[in-house]
Amino acid sequence: MKLGVDLKTGRKVRTRSWKGPDDPSDGNFSLGLEPFNIPEGVIRNNNQIYFRAGPWNGHIYIGLKDMNTVYLDGFYVVADDEGKNYYETYEYSNKSMLIYYELDYEGRFVGRNWDAGTGDWINSYLILQTDCDFYGKCGAFGICDRTKRPICSCSKGFKPRNAEEWIRGNWSSGCFRTTPLQCQRDNNNGSGGAGQSDDGFLKLKTMKVPAFPDQSSIIKGECKDQCMKNCSCVAYAYDAGIGCMLWSGDLIDVQKFPTRGVDLYIRLSSSELDKGKSTKVIAITTVIAGIVVITISALFLWCGMAKQRGRNKRHKQIKHKSYSENVGGSSIGVKLKQLPLFNFEQLATATNNFHPAKKLGQGGFGPVYKGTLDDGKEIAVKRLSKASGQGLEEFMNEVVVISKLQHRNLVRLFGCCVEAEEKMLVYEFLPNKSLDAFLFDPVKQRLLDWRKRFNIIEGIS
Repeated sequence: MKLGVDLKTGRKVRTRSWKGPDDPSDGNFSLGLEPFNIPEGVIRNNNQIYFRAGPWNGHIYIGLKDMNTVYLDGFYVVADDEGKNYYETYEYSNKSMLIYYELDYEGRFVGRNWDAGTGDWINSYLILQTDCDFYGKCGAFGICDRTKRPICSCSKGFKPRNAEEWIRGNWSSGCFRTTPLQCQRDNNNGSGGAGQSDDGFLKLKTMKVPAFPDQSSIIKGECKDQCMKNCSCVAYAYDAGIGCMLWSGDLIDVQKFPTRGVDLYIRLSSSELDKGKSTKVIAITTVIAGIVVITISALFLWCGMAKQRGRNKRHKQIKHKSYSENVGGSSIGVKLKQLPLFNFEQLATATNNFHPAKKLGQGGFGPVYKGTLDDGKEIAVKRLSKASGQGLEEFMNEVVVISKLQHRNLVRLFGCCVEAEEKMLVYEFLPNKSLDAFLFDPVKQRLLDWRKRFNIIEGIS
C-alpha cells in the first residue's frame, strides 16, 4: 500500500481511523503524506493538522525523535514525475518479524510487534507521547519542552501575547516579538535596510523545526547570509539531507528535543542578543566575588574543621565496613566500583521516563525498558521492582555474577544505577531478543539447524 498525493489530479491516498474502538466506520483522524515545500507525514483531525512528523530528509522524518533510518524502520518517501507525485512506502528489513501499524480512533499512530513468547502484540513504536507532540501546542513563536514545567515558554526576545491565558495553561495565543528587527525599522524609516548588520541570530540546539519551511539548495555556510539579506526571513536551519530551510512569518510547532533534532537559528535584534551578554558579565562578576568570600571564610574555618574532618573520616570507615558485611563481603563493593555508574536522570531520559511504549518485557526482577543514551547507543534497562522481593544483596549478587560472565556470546553488562531506592542494571540492547525467542518459537526455531546450535553451545562454553 502507498500513501501519497498526486499534485496533478489532487488525488490523495490516506489511511483513516475507526470511529470508535468497536466501530469500523470512518473516524475523524487520517494519516497521509503532505508535499508542502518539503514532504512531511501528517495526521489530521477533521482536516486540521493534528500532528506533523517534520520534513523528510531522504532517510528519516526529522521531527520524529525516535525514528531511526530507512533500513531499520522501513519507511521511505518517493517523488515521481519530477516532483508531481509523492508517495510513502514501507518495507521492514527484518523479514522474520511480524509488525503492523495502526492509526487508532483517538488519533494515535502505534506500531506493534508480535511476541511469540507471550503470544501477544507488544507496542514497539508510538507517536503523540507527550503534549508537546500535538501540533501548535505553544502557539506562534512558542517553544514546547516536555522536561520543563510549564511545558511552553517564549523564545528569547519574545513575550506571551496573552499573559493571563498563559498563567491558566492555555498557550495557543503564542508569543510576540518585544523588539522589532533592525531591518524592519530601517525599511519603515526609508533607509533601504542599511542596518541589516544590526540583526543577529539566536541558536537553539536539538529542535523540531517549525512548520512550512522554504527549501534552498545553497550550502550550509551560506544559509545565514541568505536569511539576513531577506528582511522577511525570521529563522533558518540546516540538514545535510535537505539543505537550508528558511522561514518567514510565524514559527509554529517548535519543540525542544532531548537528543537529535537540528539547530534552529531565530533572528533577533542585536539589542536582544546584547542583553544576554550583559547578563553573563554580571553573572561572572557575581561568581568571582562569591569565590573570594568563600575562600576567605574557608581559610578562617580550616583549623577548626580539621579535627571534625578526622572524626568524620573514621566514622565513614566504620560505616563502610558495616555496609560491606551486610551485603556479603567487601569484594562485592569492589566489583560494583569497577562498573560504570549511571545516574537516575540519565536513564530516565534514555527511556522517556520509563514510558510503557519503551517496555520490552517483565521478569522476576522487574520490568525491562529499551533506552537510547545521548551518544545514540541503545541499551536495555532492568529496573528493580519493589514487589519482586529482591533487595540490595540480591541486586549486587547479580552484578557480581554477570560481571564475571562477560563473553562475546552473552549479553554484556554496561553498568548499573544505585540511587536512593532505585536499583537498575544497564545491559546492551539485543534487537533480535534472546536465544530462547528462537529456540521456543515454532517458526523461528527452523532458522537454527543442529550445526548452528552446536556452534552456539561451543561458543558459550
